[in-house]
Amino acid sequence: MTIYDVIGLSGTVVMLATYGLTVLGKIDPQRGPALAGNFLGAGAVLISLSHDFNLSAAVIETAWALIAGIGLIRLAVKR
Repeated sequence: MTIYDVIGLSGTVVMLATYGLTVLGKIDPQRGPALAGNFLGAGAVLISLSHDFNLSAAVIETAWALIAGIGLIRLAVKR
């Protein structure tokens, strides 16, 4: 297992944990913790894809990170 695998798996764990907490009603999907979890998790998966590229995975993770990033920016602007 390479460092890229560890980073990618860590990102996957963060994204799945964020999703699980959202579904369980523990965190609000439109608040900072959920958006940050999605942004950081997708970013970590993208880092892993820089080592072993997969176009379809790169597209979905880029979209995931962009959407979460936009949400984080909107929250920052509201404050």
